[in-house]
Amino acid sequence: MRILLVEDEAELSRMLVTTLSRHGILVDCAPTLAIAREAVAGSAHDAIVLDRTLPDGDGLSLLAAIKAMPQRTPVIILSALGTLDHKVEGLDTGADDYLAKPFALDELLARLRAITRRPTAVARERVTLGRLGFDVEHRTADIDGVALELPRRELLVLETLIVRAGRVVTRASLEEAVYGYDDEIASNTLDAHISRLRRKLAAAGLEIHTLRGIGYLLRCIE
Repeated sequence: MRILLVEDEAELSRMLVTTLSRHGILVDCAPTLAIAREAVAGSAHDAIVLDRTLPDGDGLSLLAAIKAMPQRTPVIILSALGTLDHKVEGLDTGADDYLAKPFALDELLARLRAITRRPTAVARERVTLGRLGFDVEHRTADIDGVALELPRRELLVLETLIVRAGRVVTRASLEEAVYGYDDEIASNTLDAHISRLRRKLAAAGLEIHTLRGIGYLLRCIE
């Protein structure tokens, strides 16, 4: 999962980036509405966590831009403005959920899972290919029922490939799914992740096929 965090409190942002990454969630940070608008226009996110009291205005003003997106991204308001009136205003303006500060991380994680569980995702909570199974909701993989332990970035590569099994995934799409805005990506870093993952998936009867200059395709070994 990749989310956009629109939050100007630097300490809170750092804490969320560190903590959510442990749950396999990639976090892009935008400390102002202006930066958030650029992020919304230029990248695909599974969800947006949006503060209201930002240096350049109320976060609710961003909802109009989000609604105008071809594929609307679900939004959780995360704000110290937590009265009933504030929550009603946020939900009526178009937010999918509203969580008041201070908050429990487990609750934020549960709400993120809930708002990203769209009808198409519910129908495919588990994807199987060859002997590999992938639980989309809990983001776990197994081979013949035995858990496949993967580092976070390898798991993100696998998730991106398996939910698009049978289709080519471009290198740019993989990099966007695996790395955040602030990550420095060495030229061969993605290749290293794919190489290690390729060896592990061979046991499941799968291969990551490289289409030179185009991208990658996850498929069963014939």
